[in-house]
Amino acid sequence: MSNELIDILSNSNKDIDNQQLMDYLSNQLSKSESHAIEKNMADDAFINDAVEGLQKLEGKKNLNLYVDQLNRDLQKHIAKSKRQKDKRRWKEQPYTYLAILLILFLLIICFIVIRNYLH
Repeated sequence: MSNELIDILSNSNKDIDNQQLMDYLSNQLSKSESHAIEKNMADDAFINDAVEGLQKLEGKKNLNLYVDQLNRDLQKHIAKSKRQKDKRRWKEQPYTYLAILLILFLLIICFIVIRNYLH
């Protein structure tokens, strides 16, 4: 399998090697290695779901296209979330900025009053 497919699970469970998982999907492992993978699948629901999802893909030749599409969609989603977070940052704190301006205004007035009172 291509290296791009191996990178799909680059941050996944450290108990199973990604290359072994890809070899399992393409039926290139011995029975003992396959059994070890299946045991890990039984112990970890995430690995089990990932393997089942990858097995259900009909067009094995189009896996690279699926990976590219998933990466593009993920980048779009991340960019959209970041834009929304930046917009919220300004909208969430208008009272904080108003309070700071009000305190500064009051300090300036107090300074002027005290200065005039002392002279």
